[in-house]
Amino acid sequence: MDGASYPVSPVKVVHSDVVVVGSGTAGMAAALALAGAGRRVTLLTKTDDLPGGSSLWAQGGVAVALGAGDSAADHAADTVAAGAGLTDPGMARLLAEAGIAEMSALLDAGLPADRGEDGKPLLGREAAHGRHRILHAGGDATGRTLVTFLAARVRAASGITVHTRAMAADLVVRDVGRGRRVQGVLAYEDGGVGQRGGWVLHVAPHVVLATGGTGQLWAVTTNPPEATGDGMALAARAGAHLADLEFVQFHPTALAVAGPPGRRPLLTEALRGAGAKVLDASGHAFMADEHPDAELAPRDVVARAIGRRVARGEAVFLDLRPLWAAGGAQKFPTVAGICAEAGLDPAAAPVPVAPAAHYHMGGVLTDADGRTSIPGLWAAGEVACTHVHGANRLASNSLLEAVVFAGRVAAALVAESAASQPVAVPVAPTVPGGPAAANLAAQAQTLMAEKVGLVRDGAGLAEAARHLSALSTAAERLAPADDYAGIRAGLELRNRLVLSRLVVEAAKRREESRGAHTRADHPETRDAWRHHQILTYSDLGRGAEAEPALTRENRP
Repeated sequence: MDGASYPVSPVKVVHSDVVVVGSGTAGMAAALALAGAGRRVTLLTKTDDLPGGSSLWAQGGVAVALGAGDSAADHAADTVAAGAGLTDPGMARLLAEAGIAEMSALLDAGLPADRGEDGKPLLGREAAHGRHRILHAGGDATGRTLVTFLAARVRAASGITVHTRAMAADLVVRDVGRGRRVQGVLAYEDGGVGQRGGWVLHVAPHVVLATGGTGQLWAVTTNPPEATGDGMALAARAGAHLADLEFVQFHPTALAVAGPPGRRPLLTEALRGAGAKVLDASGHAFMADEHPDAELAPRDVVARAIGRRVARGEAVFLDLRPLWAAGGAQKFPTVAGICAEAGLDPAAAPVPVAPAAHYHMGGVLTDADGRTSIPGLWAAGEVACTHVHGANRLASNSLLEAVVFAGRVAAALVAESAASQPVAVPVAPTVPGGPAAANLAAQAQTLMAEKVGLVRDGAGLAEAARHLSALSTAAERLAPADDYAGIRAGLELRNRLVLSRLVVEAAKRREESRGAHTRADHPETRDAWRHHQILTYSDLGRGAEAEPALTRENRP
């Protein structure tokens, strides 16, 4: 399912200066900066409306060194320490320094923030931070507050055209001069109520990927349904370099409620920063036995400690009773609502928790300005790998990264002169998909949870690789989809399987345990593995003959 066939069918052509794919923090921030610089921007999102992505669900806050006694150097040092030897110190310093300027600018522009009586932002503390530097907005609704603020500005911007229910299918890559360059995106777009959808070729000399992460590759995740690895898969099929794909962060404390594969509500790390304790079934606060920092240990440590117990069939709880007795329900209204919806009363009893797939430290390899290995293709936010997170992301650095690198992408892109080249318009692809795609997606999610979760081993990874290859073959045999929902499901399945196989390949190769990647058969951290892994689509073993038909179609 890594290629596409093209029967005769019309394709609409739309021209712009830049196409941004994704409607979370990075996508909207990049679109605003580009439009502010005079570029005509088309923003594609497969969601029904703005905003989309995981940013909407982020509770913890934004890590930024705004407090007295704090500094960018201290923030960078904590970022490097959390990264288990793979964080680029220069990138960490860049993030921390630029973050102060970017977040200060957003606050000056009217972004609401929680403030004390003195009018200064209230700053909390989270795991592995040496200072109180977590900026909150709306209590534990920081992500929602931020993207709502950005979405209002995007809607008001005259230079941005938003296409909702628009599913990107493939990048258009063409030989230009001595190399290849991105020239646009092919997308399937819903036609609205009572109207058939259709294929649209968005022609532009620049494409910015801001599609977020990959949490929906696993059976239990904190990510929303749209987090299916689309941008990473688009880049991989176009031949771009991807890095650090084995490093997937599992949030330690998702609410442990029964349900089908998919999203589970997370209980923000700020709860532990405010004093909440992790308890076993006997009521023992066991994190003090696991790490000197107890509940404030790095996320991978807390997640594995909880995960070991859950894997043995033991229940684990987060005790919020002292917080709620001190007015915690008002400070954490999102958590209060989540618990109420699940029929739980945090004031009366500890709430059940378990780890869930949360954040991908790896992604499309970029430089400090978001350039990928393919000219014209840029990436920002979780879809990108800048090496700022290393093997284990420091809490609340994700929203900061999205804001900082979206701005850097826009500035670097505007400084480059590039014009659209003639692009051969393909006939529209037939996409195997429809309702049957959901069953194959669920099988892949369960497989990833069982074999490529918190703890992996060589035998399980080899088994995952075999089964994922079989699922890819089965996906190619699905009946063609003919509406937006069916085509989206088919394209998402295609992306899930490509990314799942690449994650497995990266995890198989890294024969050590480091940060968020734990191998039961290689439990030690090895100096020889203190380096990054770069993979391409060809590492799946299918070679250039499996390159997408669209890419071949657009070669002169």
